[in-house]
Amino acid sequence: MEITAVKNTIESGNAVLGIEFGSTRIKAVLIDENHNPIAQGGHSWENRFENGVWTYHMEDVWAGLQDAYSKLKSDVLEKYGVKLTKLKAMGFSAMMHGYLPFDKDGNQLVEFRTWRNTITEDAAAELTERFRFNIPQRWSIAHLYQAILNGESHVKDIAFLTTLEGYVHWRLTGEKVIGVGEAAGMFPVDSRKNCYDEKMVSDFDGLIENRHYPWKLSDILPKILLAGENAGTLTEQGARLLDPTGDLVSGIPLCPPEGDAGTGMVATNSVAPLTGTVSAGTSIFLMAVLNKPLSAVYTEIDMVATPTGAPVAMVHCNTCTSDLDAWVKLFDEVLKNAGADLPKPALYDMLYDLALQGDADCGGLVGFNYYSGEPVTDTAEGRPLFVRMPDANFTLANFMRNQIFSAIATLRLGMDILFQKENITLNRLLGHGGLFKTPLVGQKLMAGALDVPVSVMETAGEGGAWGIALLASYMCNKDGGETLEEYLDNKVFGENKGTTVTPDKTDVDGFNQYMTRYKAAVAVEKAAIDRLK
Repeated sequence: MEITAVKNTIESGNAVLGIEFGSTRIKAVLIDENHNPIAQGGHSWENRFENGVWTYHMEDVWAGLQDAYSKLKSDVLEKYGVKLTKLKAMGFSAMMHGYLPFDKDGNQLVEFRTWRNTITEDAAAELTERFRFNIPQRWSIAHLYQAILNGESHVKDIAFLTTLEGYVHWRLTGEKVIGVGEAAGMFPVDSRKNCYDEKMVSDFDGLIENRHYPWKLSDILPKILLAGENAGTLTEQGARLLDPTGDLVSGIPLCPPEGDAGTGMVATNSVAPLTGTVSAGTSIFLMAVLNKPLSAVYTEIDMVATPTGAPVAMVHCNTCTSDLDAWVKLFDEVLKNAGADLPKPALYDMLYDLALQGDADCGGLVGFNYYSGEPVTDTAEGRPLFVRMPDANFTLANFMRNQIFSAIATLRLGMDILFQKENITLNRLLGHGGLFKTPLVGQKLMAGALDVPVSVMETAGEGGAWGIALLASYMCNKDGGETLEEYLDNKVFGENKGTTVTPDKTDVDGFNQYMTRYKAAVAVEKAAIDRLK
């Protein structure tokens, strides 16, 4: 699109904004009428481990949001010479799940307990048994019930329970709502009615009845909205929270806030039945849209929903690239001490490309990338671990291949349930996230690990901020009863099918050999957790 046309789009208020709070970066993306990104802004941040809890401070939320938006405004001004003052629509996304409770006056009651925590084991297990439905530790209801089991005094004062993007949306619009995809990570939803499962809500209220809290569960959960529905408008106070300079006008419509899993599905056009998406960044998760219910309850498999409410089987692992990134940082330090200066992107590309030169099974190496607990392997904490036999083929290529295999291995354990026990097949699997930034490497090894063709679109790097911008655009630009699937197929992706890598038998066999070693070494990881304090 020509600069003049983009300038007119911005000045006329027809651009759409998406902002996502990722684990390490807050990203803002502005798109035009053709859904192309035309400006961006970002802010780096990190979670904190305080008093045994992974958390982010709320002042960091607002400082980071304002900084990302300010940089977006500067990008607009620099590229197009215009000031950003109005938008056609906007939306917010964030890392899913977690626990953010507030009292009737809007005061936060305890620290934000993020998805990364594995401190709700007792609650998750009891609720899973009671509901006969898998309740993962990171879900909001598990955190709430664990707080009840712990006897935490704040519980009686809860008036509203939400997630990070639900909180930001509430502060900017005054609306206590959530998208159905994220709602399904707070409490089980009924995909037929697109509401919280009424029987389970009643069961939970009965479970805590003798504690005499002044609220029922339905009183404190956010209202569920579907993709395409209006979720409120930006208030004057909200506009000042987002843009303290006073340039941004109020009254902008917002789409339902969604979690990063849902926006990742949208960003990869994976919302139709029998499609899947794998997001591989700080965490790794795979979402498979189902055309039938699962035959059993599996604690390794989460049942969630697309932004339109379709049932989704999700395998979620808490850590993906964090340990790999730590090793790249170490290698960068070695280079700098040797007087070499290799840009980080080039260093990543070099090391990733080396992984393709390694032995198919990593030459006898094995590693665990666990920075925190992993429910799939029943580990409550994390201890990054690298192990090799004395006669292993210890080369840099094998070491880097092991790092990528380690980032995928726990996901493979969960996917084996879907593939082998439920006979789930996927028409396509699309990848996005940091693991796929270096062309073909992560894509090829993921295809071998899961024995499924893996596609990566040119737009995959845009991620969830682009995905929530697409949902905001769908809300205000859809035609009549046009479904989200139709909108994405016809108006966003068109012929953009991306690049597809089919599984290579050598990679498949090599990863299977690696997994034999990996499963045997889980006991070593658990021993490290038990003995290293």
